[in-house]
Amino acid sequence: MKKILFLVIIAFSATSFSQKKITDTIFSKKLNEKREIFISLPPSYEKNKSQKYPILVLLDGDFLFSAFNGALSYGYYWDDLPEVIIVGINQNNTREADCAVNAETGLPEEKGTQFFEFIGIELIPQIEKNYRVAPFKIVSGLDVTAGFLNLYLYKDQPIFNAYISFSPELPFEMEKNLPQRLATIQQPIFYYHCTADGDLKKMRTRILTMDEEIKKINKPTLNYKFEDFKDASHYSVVLHAIPSALYQIFSVYQPISMTEFQEKIVKLPSGYAEYLKQKYELLEKSLGLKLQIRLNDFRAIEAAILKNNALNEFDELAQLAEKNYPKSMLADYHMGMMYEKKGDYAKASKTYLRAFQREEIGDLTKDMMYEKSEEMKRLSPKKGKKGEVIEETPVEENPTEAPTETPTEEKKPE
Repeated sequence: MKKILFLVIIAFSATSFSQKKITDTIFSKKLNEKREIFISLPPSYEKNKSQKYPILVLLDGDFLFSAFNGALSYGYYWDDLPEVIIVGINQNNTREADCAVNAETGLPEEKGTQFFEFIGIELIPQIEKNYRVAPFKIVSGLDVTAGFLNLYLYKDQPIFNAYISFSPELPFEMEKNLPQRLATIQQPIFYYHCTADGDLKKMRTRILTMDEEIKKINKPTLNYKFEDFKDASHYSVVLHAIPSALYQIFSVYQPISMTEFQEKIVKLPSGYAEYLKQKYELLEKSLGLKLQIRLNDFRAIEAAILKNNALNEFDELAQLAEKNYPKSMLADYHMGMMYEKKGDYAKASKTYLRAFQREEIGDLTKDMMYEKSEEMKRLSPKKGKKGEVIEETPVEENPTEAPTETPTEEKKPE
């Protein structure tokens, strides 16, 4: 019975973080035909009415949709990847015509021109009209469609922010033209492409040449990654590459990990609360996502402040807590911690008692705040009738290094 219950719980958890596939059609004036598309809305889409989500457009959506949907659902579960709106274009039996390019110019021609305009002029505006889309757009494809999607980078103002190109079949001289465009484009671009030793030699040679050229570009606005997978076929490369590409593009989204905590945050001489603030400002600027600061990230910064004895920074951290969790006891807890570690037990007691009167959050409970308040009272110096101190408890010179909870690589969301 217990085993059955466990399996039911696991199945329910996986379902609650998965995205459901919606099949729809859109009439294209450019193509003069109806096109089938697949749409997947984030698990929180109906609950969080104010949230906007990045959009992932999949060429070859008939077979890439499920692969991306599974990887993203797993990432949502661990809060490692943001929720996105997935839009897959069914190109079964049409991909070659959809991606037609001129053999001498490498530019779209015939139906390829119409399909190119269909995506930018009809499909994306329609999705933006019907759904809450953040200003961050990703596109992906395999071989023929992977080479075709690169053509959007030839435009003066590319409509996509991130490009995932699996084993691209490159149009004429793209290995030379695309690096030149990436070096010229001013807006921030995420670019991921890959190949495998199972790809055709002719394809691999051109892909590797393009990689060498792109690596020569040195500019902060280009976030570039290339991978050459061993013991992989042309088709299996997709399953190898999807997680890598997603984690490259959404690295700024991830919670503070133990590695980030130890190698970046703790080593700072100061500015721990500011680091947390800038982390989420960068997230909003890069991905268009305005998110509440995670509780675990607050606790990580708390640990860094204590470890470096930067007690005054609790004041700024408390301000962030008040802004993100205004009804909770988190802000008062941080201020109480500051007074406690400074040895001002009277103020600490009052602040913990104020925290007691607010809502619990995470592992911070009313019982904990009451006990902390009483403990601070016992540590406070007693005074005589005229206010003179008649008993005093020594103050610790070195505060506790870290709270019981520190950042972890894997933290199941609440």
